[in-house]
Amino acid sequence: MSESSAKAKQETRGQTRASGKKTAPKKTSRVSEPSLNMDELYELASLVDEHGFTDFEFENANIRVHLSKNPAPQIVQAVQPYAPISTVQSKSEVETETASAETAVDEDLYKIPSEIVGTFYSASAPDKEPYVKLGSIVTPETTVCIIEAMKLMNEIQAKVSGEVVKIYVENSQPVEYGQPLFGIRK
Repeated sequence: MSESSAKAKQETRGQTRASGKKTAPKKTSRVSEPSLNMDELYELASLVDEHGFTDFEFENANIRVHLSKNPAPQIVQAVQPYAPISTVQSKSEVETETASAETAVDEDLYKIPSEIVGTFYSASAPDKEPYVKLGSIVTPETTVCIIEAMKLMNEIQAKVSGEVVKIYVENSQPVEYGQPLFGIRK
């Protein structure tokens, strides 16, 4: 290897002193200083607050600042006009009382259930009279309706004697197995 090429390699690996000794390459370290001091940060926060910003972000090569302010949620309560408690009932209380009264009446009734899943028909044809109406008297053999399932018409019989006082479904309504169709008072 020639002396000049060896010297070139040494110079690329490190610097050579006049004495010929090899030294480590010089590293230039750059200490980055923050772009904002605390006073500037406080000033920035007060400006953001003063102008009503809720979110502010600043970023450069040396620093990133994110300021966020979420206002507290406001709670608004509706004020109801004065009324004596004994005379005011909520809608749910009225519905509960009505349902309780209906349940009490329904408990005394024999319910004719749907024997199959299908479509409820109250008459044998659209232009015919219904098999039974409210107030009709039935016997165990009385046909009370038809349930259509898969194009088959299934006649439903009362199975008890009594008066029809409740009809739970409407004509052409789909019904489930065991769903009450009629309420009969024995």
